[in-house]
Amino acid sequence: MTDAPARPLLGSHDIAVDRERVRRRRVIRLCLVVLALEGYVVGAALTGRPLVVLPDVDPLVVAPVLFFVALIVLLAGTQVGAGRSPHVTYRPEQVDVTLDDVVGIDPIVDDVRRSIDLFQTHRRFAAQMGGTPRRGILFEGPPGTGKTLTAKAMAAEAGVPFLFVSATSFQSMYYGATARKIRSYFKALRAAARKEGGAIGFIEEIDAIALRRGGMLGASATAAFVGLPSLSAVMAGQGAGVVRNAMVSEGTGGVVNELLVQMQSFDEPVGSDKVYNRLVAAVNLLLPAHRQIRLRRPTRAPILLIAATNRADHLDPALLRPGRFDRRLTFNPPDAHGRRALVDHFLARRSHHPELDEPAARDRVAAATSGWTPVMVEHLLDEALVNALRRGDDGMRFVDVEQARITELVGLGHPVTYTQTERTLIATHEAGHAVTAWLVAPNRTLEVLTIVKRGSALGLLAHGDCEEVYTHTQYDLRALVQIAMGGWVAEELFFGQTTTGPASDLAAATRTAAQMVGAAGMTGSLVSFAATDRDLVSAVIADSSARAQLEDVLDGARGTVRRLLASNRDLVEALRDALLERHELVGEEITSVLEKAVASRPDGVRPVSPGDHLRIA
Repeated sequence: MTDAPARPLLGSHDIAVDRERVRRRRVIRLCLVVLALEGYVVGAALTGRPLVVLPDVDPLVVAPVLFFVALIVLLAGTQVGAGRSPHVTYRPEQVDVTLDDVVGIDPIVDDVRRSIDLFQTHRRFAAQMGGTPRRGILFEGPPGTGKTLTAKAMAAEAGVPFLFVSATSFQSMYYGATARKIRSYFKALRAAARKEGGAIGFIEEIDAIALRRGGMLGASATAAFVGLPSLSAVMAGQGAGVVRNAMVSEGTGGVVNELLVQMQSFDEPVGSDKVYNRLVAAVNLLLPAHRQIRLRRPTRAPILLIAATNRADHLDPALLRPGRFDRRLTFNPPDAHGRRALVDHFLARRSHHPELDEPAARDRVAAATSGWTPVMVEHLLDEALVNALRRGDDGMRFVDVEQARITELVGLGHPVTYTQTERTLIATHEAGHAVTAWLVAPNRTLEVLTIVKRGSALGLLAHGDCEEVYTHTQYDLRALVQIAMGGWVAEELFFGQTTTGPASDLAAATRTAAQMVGAAGMTGSLVSFAATDRDLVSAVIADSSARAQLEDVLDGARGTVRRLLASNRDLVEALRDALLERHELVGEEITSVLEKAVASRPDGVRPVSPGDHLRIA
């Protein structure tokens, strides 16, 4: 009901009308200049006068004059260049992305399209409906989630110039130059908007110049912001106080103040209007009140400023109020549906075999990349192409994608010469993890089981949720603690003692158990240590009652895993032998070894149903 009458309002865009009017004015001015030049040439031909008259000047006089002129230009250029805007302007036709290329974040794209509609009909929204158009949008979110890509697509969709600038390029070692650069950028933004009928500005990583004023953030940012190479030497002299005061003024506080002022200056007059108003104001000083000449009122500039940051919580609060950044859009890693759309989008542009056209294969890739950003998914497929190229193939296969995912997940494998005892111990340790996970956590998928050294790990088990979930139950967290204990218990059962290998496993189990005890209220106490300023694990360990609960969770998990592995030694041995033979098992290779071991039992009895042990205290 509310959307139907809104479409006629968005039918013909104000920006398109403005651009056409500006284009016609530009053509008329060009025609007048051409006609004037043509009249001059015709007049010179009719009167017999030369077109250009060069004065007769002594070269000995010209040389020193040119030298001093060049010197003056160099000095002036240094000052002017230090305050020039560092932005890069992209014409709409130069931007090679559209909103159709922004895949996997449909809610963001929908809101962006509404912002573009509002931007293109700014005059009617303000004049006819009495609203205030959006002037600023803040994109916040982790790196690689599509913030810059979306901003470029908005400029292409709106058909206006795109003024891109990195916030770090505003910084300068010269006092006052940073504020001048910011003023120059907004001046260029206003000029482009009036010249082209609209403009979109984009400031990348705005937190570099817009950190919260005052406090430790402001002080540290000021010291790092000025960046004088010999600051200690300068401040050691008598002018140290002046330099220090200059730093405070030009640092975070001064730069943020300038940014705040400029974000309120979108409707200031520029160019000929500014000169005209100055002349009229000077004349009005000589005229009586009833004879005053009216100044030109600035027209509302169709400007949209977009800023991106990974640290929105560190920005100055004054920037985030309506009137400056009217809208905040949070870019999160896409969900399973978004990742599936990304896989389809990226594979359409990359050579691949028909097996990757199967919906099941693409669903597996999307499910296996839970929590990945669009850039990470794209990089994964690029690495798969590299694997195919190394293999001598002209297109990627599913095995190439899986190999690339393993490398991204657990790192590149390094050949290590283990002793026979070490190899057997590591294989037993990792088999203990895998068997425990298979028994207690049916809602988790076993992805990689390896004794190949990757990073700092001599071996590892990579596992994840079968489905994308955003919360975990008490049973899920207990299962994670039990899985972490699996390697420690396997070493104890098969070798009678443990090594230093389980140290990282015990740390992971302690962190998970501390979350159960001190944050989630899963062990009886409802006191949340997360409400304090201390680290959660440190706070739980420091409290005697909470530490006792933490010990109970860890001891209970160890006892449960000891009973499980003691009654299923054959499963640990089967996985251990498979690892010693193949060094690495991926996906279904792990479960197939376990299923085969169960089938080979004399009585054919399966272990206790997976998940039942989650309820064991």
